[in-house]
Amino acid sequence: MTAAVRRRPVAGADRRRVARLGAAAGLLVTLVALLLAPATPASAHAVLVSSSPAASAVVPSAPAEVVITFSEGVRKVPDKVRVIAPDGSRADRGEPTFKGAVVTIPVDPSGARGTYLVSYRVISADSHPVSGAFTYSVGAPSTPPTDTGTDTRANPVVGNAVKVAKYLGYAGLLLLVGPALVLAALWPRRLSRRGPARLAWSGLGLLAVATLAEMWLQVPYTNGGGLFDVSGSGFGDVLNSTYGTAHLVRLGLLAAAAFLLRPLFAGPVGRTDGLILAILGGAALFTWPLAGHPAASPAPAVSVVVDAVHLGSMAVWLGGLVMLAVFLLRRADERELDAILPIWSRWAALAVAALLLAGTVQGLIEVATPKALVDTTYGRLLLAKIVLFALVVVVAAYSRSLVRRRTAAGRPGLMRRAVLAELAITAVVLGLSATLVQTTPARTASADVAGAPAGYFSTTLSSPIYSLQVELDPAETGSNSLHLYAYTKDNRPQPVQEWKATAALPSAGIEPITIPLLPLTDNHAFGEISLPAAGQWQLRFTVRTSDIDQATVTATVPVK
Repeated sequence: MTAAVRRRPVAGADRRRVARLGAAAGLLVTLVALLLAPATPASAHAVLVSSSPAASAVVPSAPAEVVITFSEGVRKVPDKVRVIAPDGSRADRGEPTFKGAVVTIPVDPSGARGTYLVSYRVISADSHPVSGAFTYSVGAPSTPPTDTGTDTRANPVVGNAVKVAKYLGYAGLLLLVGPALVLAALWPRRLSRRGPARLAWSGLGLLAVATLAEMWLQVPYTNGGGLFDVSGSGFGDVLNSTYGTAHLVRLGLLAAAAFLLRPLFAGPVGRTDGLILAILGGAALFTWPLAGHPAASPAPAVSVVVDAVHLGSMAVWLGGLVMLAVFLLRRADERELDAILPIWSRWAALAVAALLLAGTVQGLIEVATPKALVDTTYGRLLLAKIVLFALVVVVAAYSRSLVRRRTAAGRPGLMRRAVLAELAITAVVLGLSATLVQTTPARTASADVAGAPAGYFSTTLSSPIYSLQVELDPAETGSNSLHLYAYTKDNRPQPVQEWKATAALPSAGIEPITIPLLPLTDNHAFGEISLPAAGQWQLRFTVRTSDIDQATVTATVPVK
């Protein structure tokens, strides 16, 4: 009997030693993933801000390259940056060059006259694909071609699958954190730990599966393919990205934590193991913001920390509510609930306060302006989340009042219904959160993505003897540049003998103002004009092509 008593501590020590060795192995995997991580600068969700040639511009001769510039640095998606000639063939020659925010596409300088299509799909620093297209014309506009060889649009099935995977990841996180926290600090010794342990293992497995699913789905999500359009090279690109590294680190930390969770689920653990678990959990929380919008915000250090606090507070609060609803309010007696509920109430209040503070800071960074809050999808989703969260806080305040009045322990059914109401509403909040992390932040969604300067005006005017391409930049009050290009009816450069142009704003009583024009080539003229007021300006152009042939065309230009 004495020998048996002596063997137990040894066995317990052996189990702790094995658990710590397993945790060390998981941390080693994490360290390797960090060492192999690519060194990339933080950047915002990229948007196209300019191009050369400009969108809708008409240039006299074919360029040797097309340059597109984004708001921040971007990465390549293989064969998704293309230039299509007027006849539908590929006009780009060789691979595009990526240098930070600038993408240079070599094109055939002897290309035919007409309209060219530039289509692109690139990956911004927050792991989201950015796609779009614009046209420019050589000599004169023609019917725009279509790109039949590739599709820059996202596959809707993949997009929805990514949201589901992220939702399951959030659910797995709270199902893991809640049982681990309650078993470590609040669980009555007389109650079996089997049920909470099973719930926690389910949460751990769900979180691991969701993490692997997110890595798999990132390949077709960025490339624009279907669910199973995953190649070895595509998966390798994901693993070599910051997004892939963050997910590998998360898996390593989960593996390390798994070895220490087993003794916790069997019985109380020492302070050292509890501290190591807390460190592993805190480190894992940072893998979410490092793989999403926060790492690419204007203040990445602040955004990453705030998002990790937001996520951790959510896991503590909702995970604890699940433990209350499923186990404690059913199994604990009144004396135990009298001891547990006041402590939990304080924890919940702190978690909610952290959620409110972190959410406010996060919202200010990601939304940036009050206008973006109502004018963008991200802003409207955030407003819906705020309304639902306010409703949850009201229910939580009711639960807290039950605890303060000492009603909850004596009437656990009443408390349980309030907790279930909180969980039902927050399930919807989690769904909104999973959608938000896949939505372009309001700070960039409100930016101009047309590939031309804000307010840039371009149109083609027709007369019986010529067509006139008109470009006004920036079409705002103050100084503006005017470019005019004349073409024959069969889209060839039309030599011009005399140019005349005026601008008037009848609604403000401004009579026609003569615009001085400087001929740059036979068919191209340039002028500068200062527009003193906003409104619908009437531009009038008279072009004389011979001693006797001339025609006048007009355009209405909205000026801001």
